[in-house]
Amino acid sequence: MTPSTGVPAGGVHATRRGGARVEVSARVTLVSQGGDTLQGWALNVSRGGVRVILEESVPLGAEYDVTVTEATGTVGPRVGRIVWVQDEPDGVVAGIEFRLERDAEPRGKS
Repeated sequence: MTPSTGVPAGGVHATRRGGARVEVSARVTLVSQGGDTLQGWALNVSRGGVRVILEESVPLGAEYDVTVTEATGTVGPRVGRIVWVQDEPDGVVAGIEFRLERDAEPRGKS
């Protein structure tokens, strides 16, 4: 369920995003609409999303409040949607797309 890795005729990679990805090794917390909490690690982050590694599987399309915590500070929560999942022997690697700022009010806030 990973995204296509093909390169279209124009020479631009099919999964290339608008913002640069930054490698990180930071804790990530995902909180579902029902209040369930998952902990894992952020592998890289960009303005459009984050790639995470988790011990538990997550369903495609599920939305979470995403908080990334590293030594220099905390980012989030931001509302994110699971856009791809890759099963691994000890968990999953998943891609989370951040929702647009105007649509991204964390749950429980008004």
